[in-house]
Parts: sequence; C-alpha cells; structure tokens
Amino acid sequence: MISNYLKIAARNLSKRKGYTALNVFGLTIGMVCCLLIFHYVSYERSYDDFHPKAKNIVRLRLDNYQKGTLAWKSATVYPAIAPTLKKDYPEVENFCRLYDANLLLTNPTTNAKFRETQGYYADAAILDMFNIPLIKGNSATALDAPDKMIVSEAMAKKYFGQQDPVGKQLVFTSTRGTRLFNITGIFKNYPVNSHLDIEYLLSYKTLVQSLRDRGDTANVAETSFGWYDFYSYIQLKPGTDWKQFEAKLPAFTDKYINSQQYYQVSNNRAELHVIPLTDIHLYSNVNQEAEVNGNGQAVGFLLLVAVFIICIAWVNYINLSTARSVERAREVGVRKVMGAVRTHLIRQFLVESFVINLIAMVFAIAVFYAMLPAFDRFTGREQLTNIALTPSYWWMFAGLFALGTLLSGIYPAFVLSGFQPVTVLKGAFKSTSGGQSLRKGLIVAQFIISVVLIAGTIIVYQQVTYMRNQDLGANINETLVLRGATSMTDSVYNNAFQPFKEELLNRSDIRSVSASSSVMGNEVYWTSGVKRLDKPDQTYVTLYHVGIDYDFVPSYDLKLVEGRNFSREFSTDERSALLNERAVQTMGFAQPSEAIGAKVTRGRDTLQVVGVVSNFHQEGLQKQIEPMIFLCLPQMRSFYSLKIETGDVQETIAGVQSIWNKHFPSDPLNYFFLDESFDGQYKANQLFGKVFGTFAILAILIACFGLMGLSAYNVLQRTREIGIRKVLGATGQSLLVLLSRDFVKLIIIALVLSVPLAWYIMNQWLQDFAYRINIQWWVFVLAGVLALLIAFITISLQVMKALRENPVKSLRTE
Repeated sequence: MISNYLKIAARNLSKRKGYTALNVFGLTIGMVCCLLIFHYVSYERSYDDFHPKAKNIVRLRLDNYQKGTLAWKSATVYPAIAPTLKKDYPEVENFCRLYDANLLLTNPTTNAKFRETQGYYADAAILDMFNIPLIKGNSATALDAPDKMIVSEAMAKKYFGQQDPVGKQLVFTSTRGTRLFNITGIFKNYPVNSHLDIEYLLSYKTLVQSLRDRGDTANVAETSFGWYDFYSYIQLKPGTDWKQFEAKLPAFTDKYINSQQYYQVSNNRAELHVIPLTDIHLYSNVNQEAEVNGNGQAVGFLLLVAVFIICIAWVNYINLSTARSVERAREVGVRKVMGAVRTHLIRQFLVESFVINLIAMVFAIAVFYAMLPAFDRFTGREQLTNIALTPSYWWMFAGLFALGTLLSGIYPAFVLSGFQPVTVLKGAFKSTSGGQSLRKGLIVAQFIISVVLIAGTIIVYQQVTYMRNQDLGANINETLVLRGATSMTDSVYNNAFQPFKEELLNRSDIRSVSASSSVMGNEVYWTSGVKRLDKPDQTYVTLYHVGIDYDFVPSYDLKLVEGRNFSREFSTDERSALLNERAVQTMGFAQPSEAIGAKVTRGRDTLQVVGVVSNFHQEGLQKQIEPMIFLCLPQMRSFYSLKIETGDVQETIAGVQSIWNKHFPSDPLNYFFLDESFDGQYKANQLFGKVFGTFAILAILIACFGLMGLSAYNVLQRTREIGIRKVLGATGQSLLVLLSRDFVKLIIIALVLSVPLAWYIMNQWLQDFAYRINIQWWVFVLAGVLALLIAFITISLQVMKALRENPVKSLRTE
C-alpha cells in the first residue's frame, strides 16, 4: 500500500513541477534558516560544556553595596573566599583561583619576544577541575611550586619552534627586573568555546612568592578579604544543588566580610553569588569579566526566529496545497466514485506531504553544510564549522520536522479528502468558510511575525547606530595607542620616556603624546575607596582610578567643568586629583564648583581636587558612566596615546617603530587604533543586528510564498467572477483593488496585533543597554507600510496573471 501511495505521490508531484518546486523551495529556505540559526545558537550555548565536571562547577560573584545602593558587581572576588568556603562547607569538593598574568616573555635562545595577555596564575587544582590534560609533563607536579609554567601547543611553537620546551625556561621582564619561569608541561590548545582564553598558566605559588619578594608579610594572595581581583571557581560535590549552596552564602559573607571594621565604618555591605560554569558566557555581564561574553537574551530571540521561520514555511505549504484544491477536488471525486475511502485519501495526501518535506530536508541539509563556511565568516567565527550542531539540536530539528510534516499535511489531507463527489463532479465545488478562516488566520499570524521582525531589525539598527554615533564626551579619533614599555626599572624608564616623547613630537605627523593607565574602551580595574575630609561622618565610596599625565585632558578634548587641568607649573599637582561629574555627585558635592579645593583621602594619601571634567564614556554605551578620579602620574607607562595626522598612516607607524626601538629596545611595539578598538565593544550587537536582519528578510520572503498561495487560491475561486466582470467592462485597476482588498485587511489586522508584541519584545532587548533609544511610533508605521507593500506586490503578481487570461476561456472552464 505504501509503495502505491509513493507512486501516486511521485506522479502528482511530477505532473505539477512548478507547484512542487515552489513548495520544495519555500520549505528548503525555511529549514536552512532554521539549521543555520540552530548552528549559531548551539555554539553560543556550548560554552564550557566540554568540561566533564561542568555541572558541578560554579564561579563566585561579589556584589558591593554602598550606603544601601548597589555600587558594583564583579566577576572577581577576594582570594581568601574560595579556600575558606572549602574549609567551612563540606559540599565544596575543590576550588581554584585565577589571577591575570600579563607578561613580557622572552626566549633568549631564539630571540622570540612577545607581550602575553591570555594567561593566569592558577591553583594546581585547575588541571583536574577544568580537565586540562598535559601532552607533555606531569600534571601532579606541573604547578606545585613557584616559577612553574605550562603553555599551550601554539605558544610552545611560538617560542620554541619544533623543540621540546619542557625543562626549558622563559624570561619574564618587568619593572622589578627579570624572573625565570620553568616550562613544566604542554597542553592542547584550549577550546575556543570557553569563557576563558588560556594560552599559559603559572603556578599560584609564583604569585605568592613574587608578592613575598616585594615585602608582603601578610600572605595577601591567600588571606585577603579586601583585594577583589581573583576569579574563583568552586567544585561542588555531585548531587549538590548550587541554589541551595548559594542560599548559605549570606551567613558566610556576614561572618567574614561584612563584619570587618572597614565595611561597618563605611556602611558597606557585600553579597556573594554563584553562577554555573556553563551559564557564564551568556548570562554574566558584570565588571572584570575574563572575556567579552555573549547575550543570552539575543540568543533566545534568534532561537524563536528559527522556529518562526520554519513554521512560516509550513504554513506556506498548507496555503499552496489548498490553492490547488479546485484541481485536486475532481481527482478526489473520481477516486471516491471508484471506491476510495476517506482514510485512504488522507494517507495519500500525508504521504505526499512527507515526500515534499523529505525532499526539502535533504536539500536543506546539503545547502546547510555548503553554506557553513560562508555563514561562519559572516558571523566572524571561522572556527565554528568544526563544531556545527550538537546532537541535542539535531534532535530538536528532527522533532520539528516530524511535527511540522504531520501538521502541515493533516489540514490539506482532511480538507481535500472531505470533498463530496457529486458536488465536485457537477462543478459546484466551493470551499468552506471555516477553511477560509483558518487560512486567513495563518496569513495574519505570518505577517504578525513579519512586522515584528521588520520593526525589530529597524530598532536593532537604530540602537547600534545610536551607540556608535553618540558623542562620547572625548575625542578618540586619529588616535594611535601604544602599549607602554614595561621592561625597564622605574629609574631607567624615567630617563627614557621623556626623550622618547620629545622625539615623537618632533615629527610633523604627530600632534600630541600622552601617557595614562587606561584609555577609552578599556574597563578600568583600578578602584579604591575615597572619602571627603570635610565630611568625617560620610563613608568611603568606590571610585575608578586613572593615572594620567599633563597632556591627557587636552589630547582627548576632555571638557573642564570647573577648575583646571594638571599643570607642570604646580609642583604640588602630584598630590592633586581631578574628578568627573559622576564622582562629584557620588561623593555628595552639591555642584562641581563645591568640589574645587576639597580634600579627599584614598588609603594613606590625601589629595586636593583641582578640577572637574565632564562625564565621558570610558566604555561603550551598554554600560553606565562610572565615578572616576584622575591622578597626576606623569611617568605612567600602561598606554601612550598619539594624536596623528592620517595622511600616510603606515609611514607614521614605521617612524614610531624606529623611535620605539631606539628608546625601548627590550620591549616589542604593540599598538592599536583607538576608534577601531572602541568600536569593537559593539561587535556583538552589530553581529546580532546582521544575523537578525538577514533572517528577518528571509522570513518575510518565505511569508510571501504563503500569501502567494492564498491569493492564487482566491483567484481560482473567483475565476468566473473575474471573467464576468471583464466582459462587463471592469478595468484591471478596479479588479486589482477588488481582489486585493481582503488581503490588505488581513495585513492591517496583523499590523494592529503586532505593534504591542514588537514593542514589548524590543523594549525587553533594550533593557540591556544603559544608554538606549526610545522606540518611536514611526518604526511600526514603516514596518507596516513595508509589509503592506511587499504583500501588495505579491498579490498583484497573481492578480495580474489572472487578468491576462481570456474571459471567454475562464467562463467555459467554469
């Protein structure tokens, strides 16, 4: 019986090749879109799930409240917290801490010299907790003592070529001299789908020893409850509910942190929270994240878009199937007269649905794999192709395919098999009003989705454009930033920097040079509590610190609201400070002028405020402007900002390289253009906009196929009417209006229903941005007009085709 159904299905599909091709084409596009989005979502949600112990590992987060208000949330915590948790709570099986290790490393034998930033000082437990097996070396002893280091395969090749690096050394050069690190192991290149980018690991005892060498007698890397720069991961025992464990942390925090004198005197309060390892990439966006994370809400939106698109494709199949109902009605009538029962006809039409969907699926999978490299380049992630879809998403797709094939086949099967042979064969066949209502309802649903996608695309574009074009309060254009020289001791560096700066300024293509501890686009990690001296009863507040020289403010065109800039004419300025407007407000000054001359304390230092600069965006507009204090540190060496002429950039860089090598021969030159670096903060949002917009266009295109099916069905139903009206002198324009009127009503209904839905969805998305656009009413008008225009063009093509038919022929046919 099945073979017979397949034969009949093949004959019917080959008989109407255009109809079959249109159905297969629409379904293929829908399935390809679905698979590509699944591919993207699958990768985003795969972060850190390669760890065998991922389900039992959480990362700690520290929140700080000042005067009852949340001051900051940090992905890093105090170093003493993790070992204390293990001591106090039996459900804690293990822990590891990571501390950034930004190093200038050299292999003297090969003269390989690089500034490395993708590594950490780490507890030895990381190798077991994060499943980092060593290709060479002994995991048990690789990180058990000071000055031990393990490196990735790529880093080993970079410094040692084809040599075996185990047992060899790399030289670490800093302002305090040099230190030798012993290579004790090599690990495979760390997976890219991790919230950590690890190229090398140094033993945690190396950090402890280096601090001890600087005079640390308190062992702060183990005992501090005040230095929050440590990523801390807790491995819970199997079966432990992390939410129940988190519920115990307030008592722990009160005992060890909030009970401290500093917290009580300052009216501060800390909270500890945990986040599962596999949730960090998509659902953690706080201070001091190890890498730029993704956006779980955006990924969820895209997953919904995937489901919407494939559902639209199946709705189209239903409409295109029912558009052929007049033709298939006679077939059904004849087969029923010949003895066919309804169940046989239903099975026949379901088999046809399955065959069309199966053909589309085969094409879709082939196109999906063919498009993967191009799609990965489009999303800026060439490495994705090797990861593709995880099994769970293939099962999800298979479930959607089975459900969609069944549902999209059932309605046409029941409608077509229900025709009465006597009515059909007499030529009196009419469709039921119920069937028409369902089809119109499906069209309305399609265009609700389409309008939401159009409006969403416009709003995403507006938000990204707004962030990129908004006045930052600082001039970052034409700025070449050099990463500072770190290999010299302070005394040698102080004698080298000024000649270096003067020689740069002697070039006609360099307008200014300034030094600072941070530049725009970089998160400021340097924080400290600051307090007003004239208000002894007030508490300390956290300010973000930036060390700058005398030329930083004018170089970046920062606006002075009150007071003055740091000046060489004032010998006391190295004991002075500038505040931004947000810091003035945070510290309780009524207005900027009140802050001028005020004295503030930070640690053991007392500083006098000499100026207030206007607020500017240190980071992208996703984040709020933080309260900042600027310290006069003329010999700052983290970053050098060069304002350059852009006539011949390569020649300028070559000149800078020559001068750099002359004054800092032991440091490699690393540079970037500030506007490009700052714009990189919006990369994830731009990518979301591109992906969202592309699939929105494809969804609308697929929806047009459904509208084409319904309009074709309508034209077939009104063939005699069209013929009569043409014979009686009706113009093409009047017939176009007549036949389009019902569809325009459907689109208007879709528009009315889609506006509140689109507003709610996009308003939720905008909540992730500290600075965001207001959704304008005209966005929905434009989305509606575009939907109407697209629909009208689609309908017009079908109507114009009918109008070209000879009315005599249509009347005879009826």
